[in-house]
Amino acid sequence: MKSFFILSLISAMLVLANGCGNKNIDPVAEDVASFKEVGQIDLGNLGASEIAAFDPRTNRLFVVNNDNGSRIDIVDLRNPAAPVKLQSIDINALGGGSINSVAVSNGLLAAAVEAPAKTDNGRVIVFNTENLSVIRQITVGALPDMVTFSPNGNFILTANEAEPNEAYTTDPVGSVSIIAVNQNYAVTTLDFSQFAGNRTALEQQGLRVFGRNASFAQDMEPEYIAVADDSRTAWVTLQENNAIARIDLTTRTFTGLFPLGTKDHNTGENNQIDASDRDNMVGNFQNWPVRGFYQPDAIAFFTIGGTPYVITANEGDARAYAGYNEERRVGDNNYRLDPTRFPNANDLRLPTNIGRLRTTAANGDTDGDGDYDIIYTFGARSFSIWNANTLTLVSDVGKDMEQRTVAANLYDDLRSDDKGVEPEAVTVALINGRTIAFVGLERADAVAMYDITNPAAPQFVKLLATGDAPEGVLYIKPQDSPNGRSILIVTCEGNGVVNIYQPDLLP
Repeated sequence: MKSFFILSLISAMLVLANGCGNKNIDPVAEDVASFKEVGQIDLGNLGASEIAAFDPRTNRLFVVNNDNGSRIDIVDLRNPAAPVKLQSIDINALGGGSINSVAVSNGLLAAAVEAPAKTDNGRVIVFNTENLSVIRQITVGALPDMVTFSPNGNFILTANEAEPNEAYTTDPVGSVSIIAVNQNYAVTTLDFSQFAGNRTALEQQGLRVFGRNASFAQDMEPEYIAVADDSRTAWVTLQENNAIARIDLTTRTFTGLFPLGTKDHNTGENNQIDASDRDNMVGNFQNWPVRGFYQPDAIAFFTIGGTPYVITANEGDARAYAGYNEERRVGDNNYRLDPTRFPNANDLRLPTNIGRLRTTAANGDTDGDGDYDIIYTFGARSFSIWNANTLTLVSDVGKDMEQRTVAANLYDDLRSDDKGVEPEAVTVALINGRTIAFVGLERADAVAMYDITNPAAPQFVKLLATGDAPEGVLYIKPQDSPNGRSILIVTCEGNGVVNIYQPDLLP
């Protein structure tokens, strides 16, 4: 009782001392399994709550809001149970373009802003988190989709996705920009042209290069970045390309491009999928002769026993534009299965089997005769853990997350033919000596918590119900928290709500 009183007193003092800098609070003993919602704030409608960043110096939460304009909403988080919107930063007044991501470090707020014409080079705008003044605007590659700081604060990195225009007549080069904060914001932008000579070998390992009339460098589309704790190495997901690239931040060069291969949904109970939205069964998990590209969206770094790992949320994504659309369904008339490889093709094409399953026309015709010898689908419907040095697969949670959402009545069976629960966001936290992964499930409106202290055998902890379509997950450790307790922030783009969760203290 006495320790609880002391903790409460410290928390109250912190609330009163808004903006006092590093709080230097010792970590508290928390019950990981007791995470629950303690507060929320509604910032608008669709697109009003996408990605968030927290500044421990000011106890402010900065939230990307693209509902009716483009702005950063600033939320007072001194009381996590009662967050208050303070004001907004209008990006339109700073040159326009949609804002895609934000990050905070050492009193700096970095915002990734795409150009009004998304195929043009974008910008990173750096603000002072206290007075919101603009410190610098830096040109980066086309369509900066994600921004992050290195843990030491010396680098700002952007994943410049460089999507084509809708007609697929303009396709900029995908890239990663590295901004040296302590070198007057000097920027180095890397593209992937150095790997073009290895294209054939990389494709044989599972790299996808298939954009219409695109060069190798144009076809690469970086999505998300994770940085090692020592700020020397970064990993970049290339979602549509089904790969992860590695960067040496000391030399600011790529040191590897690693195709991720595929998951065989026809072998092993753990690899089963629910492939139909027309079978009148919720969670009808079966093995099917289908291979899934991992196609990760978010990625996070962690270490266990000195070994570095990255964890990926294997959402999957297709290129679907007016000028080029790779999507097909297995049952479509223009998607013919090879009769030798699939003697039961007519049965497979039934809507109650895999006839409704979305697949790709860009891969699978291995002999070039116009029919498909392998059925490929988008995303692995899971999260995976990879050795960060070799990018070899350590573990994959398989169908477990989807089964958990079925049991919790959170599974959207109408998404069975697409990409299932669509794991999109992921972050990792160290809580009470355990390494915990928080995985945002866009189509289940939930966050799945797993103990990954043993990376080879993730253990389910619990599901947290969220708002509509969680887009970002952000963990605030007790040392940075306004009340000295762990906080999980979930931003939901479907309904514009920010959900705030905290665990109970251990008795």
